[in-house]
Amino acid sequence: MISPLATLRSIALEQPETIRVFENFQLDYCCGGNRPLAEACAEKGLAVDDVLSSLKGAAANKAETKTGLENATLTEVIRHIVETHHAFIRAELPPLDFMAHKVAGKHGPNHPEVLVVERNLEQLGEELLSHLMKEESILFPYIEGLERSQQGAEPPHACFGSVESPIRMMIMEHEGAAALLEEMRKATNGFTPWEGACPTSAGLLYRMAEFERDLHRHVHLENNLLFPRAVELEKAMLATR
Repeated sequence: MISPLATLRSIALEQPETIRVFENFQLDYCCGGNRPLAEACAEKGLAVDDVLSSLKGAAANKAETKTGLENATLTEVIRHIVETHHAFIRAELPPLDFMAHKVAGKHGPNHPEVLVVERNLEQLGEELLSHLMKEESILFPYIEGLERSQQGAEPPHACFGSVESPIRMMIMEHEGAAALLEEMRKATNGFTPWEGACPTSAGLLYRMAEFERDLHRHVHLENNLLFPRAVELEKAMLATR
């Protein structure tokens, strides 16, 4: 049973079909997922009973397919993140950037919100591409090595003290990305096209909303599933030395 005292993180992990509800109410279940549901609703000015009703309805209907990653190995989780979410970011950023520059150049004087999108998207793209590289070249290989060590392989070598150190950095970068997207969301009234917006402008805002949704799911998997399990795995490895 879903309780107002349960954290957004725990609800999303245990019942992934509720993620769509969190998205609809714009409740942050990834970076801000450690807050109780009641507290998160109060901050947004939402009636917790309304949100609870929607969450319970989603859980009962199970309208959203589970990822199947809840019981996967960490290597399988990483493979899913890289092949699904990292690939999505790399595919989406170039056309989004092109569209943002085009729309800002034409409509920026009358619709300053698209200038916010152009500016923030450029910064977001640079930071995310660097972020993905650090995960794929340093953090993820180390986590995979931790898992192999549980099966008898040599423990992985780290250029950092504990896996908690790069994880803290990745979480901070997740929060920075979320802040840039939130600023864009507010400036565009939830990525809503203005009346009479051209197809390119409407398409840009639609794709930004899709980009935000995918990033939320991406960060949720890392912050709430992959990273906590990696920390525990490292502790278990060190305990056996």
